[in-house]
Amino acid sequence: QVELVETGGGLVQAGGSLRLSCASSGDTLTKSSVAWFRQLPGEEQEFVSTLIWHADGATSETTYYSDSVEGRFTISRDNAQNAIYLQMNNLGPEDTGVYYCAATPLVYMSDSFYFRKDSYSAWGQGTLVNVSS
Repeated sequence: QVELVETGGGLVQAGGSLRLSCASSGDTLTKSSVAWFRQLPGEEQEFVSTLIWHADGATSETTYYSDSVEGRFTISRDNAQNAIYLQMNNLGPEDTGVYYCAATPLVYMSDSFYFRKDSYSAWGQGTLVNVSS
């Protein structure tokens, strides 16, 4: 069973950076696809980024980002630490919200499934990111 814990949220000024971490205290994340979602104030939870693990072993991992964070955020993983990260640069007040990491061991036929929150079985409790203007 995968149990995820996010850290790294906090208060930052606009234009600043934060690095969110997500550690698993249970099973390894090595053969899981992982993602970050966020919930902005007054809005539904939305997709931020995913890092897809390919079961064939011959394909390098695929990453996707939402349009709103493309070019500013970077998702990565450290298998030795059993953790995933979200490096967030050039933050703006519109990025303020609660950020969640998620993981799934399932392999989907289409990459589009990894953009959906119901595709993930393990979730962290969330970490608050507050960007001041």
